[in-house]
Amino acid sequence: MTNRAILFTIATIVLLLSTACDSYTTRPSAASEVISPNQIADFDVLYTQNCAGCHGLDGKDGAAIALADPVFLAIADDATIRRIAAIGVPGTPMPAFAQSAGGLLTDKQIDVLVHGIRSWADAKTLQGTSLPSYAAPAAGDPQRGAEAFRTYCSSCHGPDGSGGKAGSIVDGSFLALVSDQELRMNVIIGRPALGAPDWRNDIAGRPLSEQEISDVVAWLAAQRLAIPGQPYPISVMDRTTGGIR
Repeated sequence: MTNRAILFTIATIVLLLSTACDSYTTRPSAASEVISPNQIADFDVLYTQNCAGCHGLDGKDGAAIALADPVFLAIADDATIRRIAAIGVPGTPMPAFAQSAGGLLTDKQIDVLVHGIRSWADAKTLQGTSLPSYAAPAAGDPQRGAEAFRTYCSSCHGPDGSGGKAGSIVDGSFLALVSDQELRMNVIIGRPALGAPDWRNDIAGRPLSEQEISDVVAWLAAQRLAIPGQPYPISVMDRTTGGIR
């Protein structure tokens, strides 16, 4: 092989090696880059990752309140939804999502969630309907609540709330995991997907009044066990177990 042929071969090899190296150092395309969690601003992604597990896909049919329910969106304003999403509800499974409260989401991401949830609202659905307030305007009375419960709720949940056509609404574990406000939402909104009507339709043509809603919630709250998770109230435990406290 001549010197010229040798030089040509070496140059070809160098060129091939250079091309191969360049192919491994090429900058990744924008589509393949990983986005920082703090930069995610897509509502569907944020909702699916943080909310859908409890509130259901598209805000429906989850274990917790249906965020897409027209009644909920009509009585809960943006500030309320933002506060709950940011700091959660202490003492319940609803966690804080804002970084300022120990969560993982930025304030901008909380805003994305609020605006996305609000986009599900349909003002025409409840046009002309007199709505109860989100928060109780006055404290309820448990004794009046017991009577209101028997009138409006016992046909499904039984006269003492322990179950009938529908499940128990006084189950100790359930009451230990829900706030009074969530009980209020359950009374007002119902669980339409499970056949539980809202406050207007427990008795046809006779919606619960604002005060009756508060009274029922007060009665339900009064059924909470002193020691959550125990099957009996303390007074019963004293008689049957020799005073376990």
